[in-house]
Amino acid sequence: MRKATHLQFDQGTLVLREWTQAGVESVFGEEHPWKWDQRADAFRCEAWHYAAIQARLTLRAWEVEDWASAWPVVDYPENHLPPPRPQQHAAIDHWLPQRRGVVVMPTGTGKTEVALHLMARLPVATLIVSPVRDLMYQWHRRIQQGLGYDAGVIGDNSFDVRPVSVTTYDSAAIHAATLGNRFQLLIFDECHHLPGEFRRDAARMSLAPWRLGLTATPERSDGRQADLSWLIGPTVYNLPLAEVSGTVLADYEVFRIPVYLNAQEQTRYDQLSNTVRDYVYQRKQEDPLFRWSELCAESALDPSARAAVAAFRQKQSIEDRASEKLRVLEDLFRLHRGTPMIVFTGSNAMAFEISRRFLLPCLLSHCGKKERAEILGGLQDGSYPAVIANQVLDEGVDMPAVKVAVVVGGSASTKQARQRLGRILRRTGDAIAVLYEVICSDTNEAIKSRRRRKNDAYERTRHRRS
Repeated sequence: MRKATHLQFDQGTLVLREWTQAGVESVFGEEHPWKWDQRADAFRCEAWHYAAIQARLTLRAWEVEDWASAWPVVDYPENHLPPPRPQQHAAIDHWLPQRRGVVVMPTGTGKTEVALHLMARLPVATLIVSPVRDLMYQWHRRIQQGLGYDAGVIGDNSFDVRPVSVTTYDSAAIHAATLGNRFQLLIFDECHHLPGEFRRDAARMSLAPWRLGLTATPERSDGRQADLSWLIGPTVYNLPLAEVSGTVLADYEVFRIPVYLNAQEQTRYDQLSNTVRDYVYQRKQEDPLFRWSELCAESALDPSARAAVAAFRQKQSIEDRASEKLRVLEDLFRLHRGTPMIVFTGSNAMAFEISRRFLLPCLLSHCGKKERAEILGGLQDGSYPAVIANQVLDEGVDMPAVKVAVVVGGSASTKQARQRLGRILRRTGDAIAVLYEVICSDTNEAIKSRRRRKNDAYERTRHRRS
């Protein structure tokens, strides 16, 4: 007599009891995910295999008693969603056949609307995962407005679990062991955050067979974006920026403005460069394979290495806070007087310096929810002519209609470059968006600028002298 299959969810894993190794291999094949757990006297695997396991059992017509999933019923009271635009409709149609996969669309093209339309079509227990608290509450508002549903909030000192809930990546990973069987659909906003060593638990420890990833920039510096294919699914739709620029999104221009260190800054910069160069040269004489990562490791024990690392950080500070950048920024404020602006910096120190110099509000990661809402509201109603930010506005958060941005510092990441450009591309009439990139020439900052401009968003960059 054939044994019944008992699937159980246990602390982010699936448990299969009363099976032999031969039986497991017969049903699931030799490359099965199951591992024998001697402590539990059962086979165990990570929860994300649930959909494949169910498909295999169905294929073999095996009797199943599923004790694993506990998905409540969902009923959306209203639907006030606007009809999807053609690109949104295409994204929906590409995701629906498999109900798994990543949708890549530029900022401002309506990734949130794609998700909300899918939620309306598939009224099942859903967890929306976002990178920061601001975005979590933004999703809560959008679900309330579009579907008339008061979603649960998991995170920010709240643990209100409902059939449809919103959370952050960190909270989702922390609670995955207990929530992993509660949701049938997972939506990962800005899903390039998911492959991190800890955050991936939000996907690994969940049974959810249906998974949607949303991002404008799937690339990661560590290359782990490849893991999205099994954490969520393959990229099912990729909308190029060029296809929507000037139609769905505003047309735009990018201007690169080179500046130079003054005499005092240049002298100090050269001294610091020599300190770093001399140490690296000496170590390479001893070990030709010496790498920068080893220098950072040695700095904990070796005073010379520590001095070299400190010199490198000071060099970065000089590049980031060059006095000539403030002069150019003042000219740009005059040029765009009366037009709302965002200034993106490369450090909190530079953000504070610009904020004090021009008496403008500064948005940083430690700013509270009320403070952020007040500052963005002031930018929208004209109370503040500009807002200074380091990284907190790089992605996700809904912005007022701003058409001018100035980048005075940042990383070499092409992802960050596209995110910052995306902040000003929401279409308002025929207004053209303008991004200025102010760069310290003859420094490492110029190298970072060249690297981050290696993407289609910066193809039309114009060069201007300050």
